[in-house]
Order: sequence, then C-alpha cells, then structure tokens
Amino acid sequence: MANPGVKPKRKEVVWSPELAYAIGLIATDGTLSRDGRHIGLTSKDIDQLDTFLACVGRPEVPISRKKGGFRSNITHVQFSDITLYDFCLAIGLTPNKTKTIGELAIPDEYFFDFLRGHHDGDGCFYSYFDPRWKSSFMFYLTFISASSTHMDWIRWNVERLVGIRGHMTTSARSCITQLKYAKADSLKLLGRMYPQAGVPHLKRKRLKIEEALRIVGESLPRLVET
Repeated sequence: MANPGVKPKRKEVVWSPELAYAIGLIATDGTLSRDGRHIGLTSKDIDQLDTFLACVGRPEVPISRKKGGFRSNITHVQFSDITLYDFCLAIGLTPNKTKTIGELAIPDEYFFDFLRGHHDGDGCFYSYFDPRWKSSFMFYLTFISASSTHMDWIRWNVERLVGIRGHMTTSARSCITQLKYAKADSLKLLGRMYPQAGVPHLKRKRLKIEEALRIVGESLPRLVET
C-alpha cells in the first residue's frame, strides 16, 4: 500500500504555460543540486515561491527562511523530483549554471511564458520622465544574466519571434550582461509576455509595469484577482 504521506513519483513532464514560467524562474533564481534530484528556488517574495510551487505541481512543499547576503533573511523552497530534474537537464539547465547557462530547448509556443518567469526572476522594469523633453516619459524592460551566451540566445529568439532587437551591454567590472528594450519595443514584448489575465506572474513587478503603462494610456490584460 502506498504511503499517504509520500508524494507519488512524477511519471513525465509535459510542457505547459505554467511549467515554462517555472523554468524561467529556475533559469534565474533556481538551483539544481548536484545530488541529481533536488530543485530549489530562492526569493524575497513569498508569493513568487507559492506561484512557483503551484506551477510545478508541488504546493505542499514548505517555504523556509535562510540567511541571505548582508544578513538579510530570504525565503527558499527545495524539493526532490528526479523526473523534473532530468527534464531540466535535458533542456539545457545544469547545476552551478549562473555563468555557464546558454541556449535552452524552449518550444516557441511557451517561450514568452518562460521569458516572463525569467524577467520575474532576474529582470527589472524602470521608468522615468526624461528632463530633456517636456512630458517625455520613458521606460525600459530589462533582462539580466551573468552569461552573455544566454542573453544572446534570448535576444535572438525575441528578434525572431517579435522582430525587435533590443540593446545589449556587458559590464567589464561585474561581467553582468543586460538586454534592454525601450518604450515602443517593450510594449510589443509585454503584450506577448502577458497575453491574458491570470497568467503566473510576480505581483509587485506586474503592478510596477501597469503603473507605467497607465501614464502612456496603455494597459495589460486585467487581472482576475482584485
């Protein structure tokens, strides 16, 4: 008789928008342990961890706290799933991937769900009024990685699927690569990343984007939750 307290082993992994979003998080803030079975994610946002666990079908996994940099407390989840772990390896993720991550085998159908997860993990969105021109409001959608090869791959896919190229820079001091999309191009990309209400997302980043879009008379699909 099966132990009711043990999660049944996953038989297979099937692509879905939720899984693709979770893969985006794993590719940025996630970890694959060297033991060949454990997957983890660290975040300061508990709601992001809840969303991640729901997307990988493991909502029962507890969220724990651990010490982060500069003595800050951050939240963390980790669980054992050999099938999902092997799936991550098969699409190009590896342990200690920060500087070595490259191309990933993400189907086009789910690329923008992946990209939304990637942005929620390590990207940023910022906006400002440009003082050089009256009433000129600017904003940028930015993706960040310690691997320029990975950023090249994301840039190539976005250009192939959306027709926008963006601007990429690498810091000689930190070796961090940033891929930026300015106002008009970011609007095109955001429309693909948030195709409908209720897709998995990090609430605080979506709210920040929505606040900027309201200023220019644009909007994302309305959220289901109030």
